[in-house]
Amino acid sequence: MPQAARADGGNRSAVRADSPLFGELLLKLGIVTRNQIEEALALQALNGQRLGEALISLGYVTREQIQEALGEALGLHQPPPGSASVQGQPPLGELLIGLKYLTETQLDEALVLQRRTGRKLGEILVQNGYCSYKQLYEGLALQGRVSGRQEPSSRSSTPEPGHHRIMVVDDSPLACAFVQDGLVSVGYEVICFQDPYEALEQVNKVQPAIVLSDLDMPGIDGMELCRRLKEGPTRAMPVIILTANDNETERVKGLRAGADDYVNKSASMDELAARIESVMRRTGETERMRKLFARYTSDAVVEEILKSPDSVVLTGEKREVTLLFADIRNFTGLADSLPPEQTVGVLNQVLGGLSDAVLTCGGTLDKFLGDGLMAVFGAPVGRSDDPLRALQSAKMMMAFMVELRQRAEAEWATTRQGRPLTLELGIGINSGMAVAGNIGGSMRTEYTCIGDSVNVAARLCALAGPGEILVGERTVALLARQETGFEELPPVRLKGKPHPVPLFRALW
Repeated sequence: MPQAARADGGNRSAVRADSPLFGELLLKLGIVTRNQIEEALALQALNGQRLGEALISLGYVTREQIQEALGEALGLHQPPPGSASVQGQPPLGELLIGLKYLTETQLDEALVLQRRTGRKLGEILVQNGYCSYKQLYEGLALQGRVSGRQEPSSRSSTPEPGHHRIMVVDDSPLACAFVQDGLVSVGYEVICFQDPYEALEQVNKVQPAIVLSDLDMPGIDGMELCRRLKEGPTRAMPVIILTANDNETERVKGLRAGADDYVNKSASMDELAARIESVMRRTGETERMRKLFARYTSDAVVEEILKSPDSVVLTGEKREVTLLFADIRNFTGLADSLPPEQTVGVLNQVLGGLSDAVLTCGGTLDKFLGDGLMAVFGAPVGRSDDPLRALQSAKMMMAFMVELRQRAEAEWATTRQGRPLTLELGIGINSGMAVAGNIGGSMRTEYTCIGDSVNVAARLCALAGPGEILVGERTVALLARQETGFEELPPVRLKGKPHPVPLFRALW
């Protein structure tokens, strides 16, 4: 094998027939299959043969094919500078530039050395450290794929069942083509964008399951693209950064920008597909958690739970919380005068507005109680202004009821058969220590708070008249520095309390 000998003599790192990367080259050139490579490696381990010799002895390749592959690896079959490409294929140097494995300056320097020394282009590129053998193989494998191809901009393919749509953002059409072909071959739908600004504009329309972005792009780079995706409505969308610059500093920057993974462009398509599946599994679980929590608490609380899950205790914890109970007054009379389906419609409309007020103020919707609800501020995530948030939520509920009455009074009047009836709301708020956690059995569990402070809040709600917000002493004390108004009322006796309890009415 004289060609291999010459290559090895000129460069100690040159590819040889016993190099592990040589098997990858044969795979990319379509000469052998992966199973054949594995058999040859097993034989190599037994008798110490070189990989190429093991393949020959197994009858999978000929010696001429081995020589041809080594020639391809070192660019032995590249046309002379300035000549036309073989069978319409683009020159290797241009492909490597397109893949961003090589700069134009580096290619020019290599071509000068090639003309001066007569050595092969691939050998010069690797020996001078301009690119790796693995990158060289990627360029060789791409040569046949881009022959006569139009530049991809937003092409897509039909995905296999169970696979997802992927958005690829790379200003190099060759890099887009390479990634697209590889991912399409394993069943993904791929849509490519060479302009990162266009990708940002179209992301909501395309709705990809994951974004693969190049790192170095004009205008905005991959880190900035990732940052913008993670700061907007698409914050849950996973992002993998693809780059030829595989150093630790760049990886750290990418991950800090919010990237879910960081993959070198020279990685095999099998590795890239595996990384995509891994990220999709992780983000899929996160999204399921997000949807679960979003039914009970605000987006801000959900983000905090997902950001620091170790700081959130759901199994049982004693902590200070502010409880809010709200109950619709006169709803029984309204239900008697409306058809059942209309009764449910009105109740859903009212409870929907009340729960929106809770979530808007960052509270947790504990449960619906027939024609009312219970909300918690301070669990599972606590904030220093939880009492104020609870009070603001109560005022929002009252304002919603006023608006709802004005909007729907005419409709309900026609169904009440002339009897006057107006929906009102009573609210009770109290702060104190409570045990928060998952309560229930193996068949059904709910996250809630229990304790004396919860009972007091419920009884204040029962005492509240139509349009009244009654507040406990501890809540008023916590809000002493806030610009809020309270009217002190005579103390009241509550069930289970040996002494009268101070009482306040919120002015709204």
